[in-house]
Amino acid sequence: MAPDAPRKNPKNAVAPRTSRIKDSTSYKVFTVVNMTVLVLMCAVMLYPFIMLLAQSFSSAGAINAGKVNLFPVGFNLDTYKVVANNDNFWRAYGNTVIYTVIGTTIAMVLTTTYAYVLSKKHLKGRGLLIGIAVFTMFFNGGIVPNYVLISSLGMKNTMWAVILPPALSVFNLLVMKAFFENLPTELEEAAHIDGLSWFGIFFRIVLPLSKAVIATMVLFYSVQYWNDWFAAFLYLDKTDLFPVTLFLRNLIAGASTAASEGAAASGGNVDAINANIQSVTMILILIPILCVYPFVQRYFVSGIMLGSVKG
Repeated sequence: MAPDAPRKNPKNAVAPRTSRIKDSTSYKVFTVVNMTVLVLMCAVMLYPFIMLLAQSFSSAGAINAGKVNLFPVGFNLDTYKVVANNDNFWRAYGNTVIYTVIGTTIAMVLTTTYAYVLSKKHLKGRGLLIGIAVFTMFFNGGIVPNYVLISSLGMKNTMWAVILPPALSVFNLLVMKAFFENLPTELEEAAHIDGLSWFGIFFRIVLPLSKAVIATMVLFYSVQYWNDWFAAFLYLDKTDLFPVTLFLRNLIAGASTAASEGAAASGGNVDAINANIQSVTMILILIPILCVYPFVQRYFVSGIMLGSVKG
């Protein structure tokens, strides 16, 4: 009998080499070009903000001489101290917070309920309701008719003149409607079988499944209310009701002397305060948006994409 062939020790066996697929030259070129373009775009978008931040900490002479670029020149905190002691600024800041919170809440209630109704294809008159919404998207009465309407409704010189007119965005409405249409109908059918009403389905099933698009719409409405100054400029005459963006507009236009008066009262350099008061005010206005955005950014892209599958 032939001797048994020596058995190979599996422990000493050499594992087969796995060949790694190399990226093609065209893919490498595309990656490099894509990263370069993205970096340049980020630099272009960040440059104005960084320059604004540098100006807020710079001296008036450096700003007037054009020496401020990416880093502060003649570092000073006098302007921040003056703004911090300006009661008019903080009153306007508080008004903006109130307008944003109340306006966003009302807008979300209107948008979610209206969009959910429009997402039901069996609803009679659905086409008419969509047509009314889309019509207002393309046609507007104009500034004078809107001013007459707001005045006749008794909303002039009230916060409702700023909150109610932009409370329903047709673009946001259509995005949310498309999102609701993509939700599985089997969930609602099962809920009906279990005895839930339409309100129960909406609050207990639809809204919890719509966190992404709701977060996106909250961001849109919040930024809209926070940055709006034109409605307040038209309908508000009382300075106690001004939002902070209108306060900033008045500073830029030279219509407000509150900062100069505050600087003179505190013994500061009036010329230096006037030179970079706009930069300081802009930075303080941007801070809340910069703080809120990171928490909703992860919902932003998914909410827009999910709501844009259908028209």
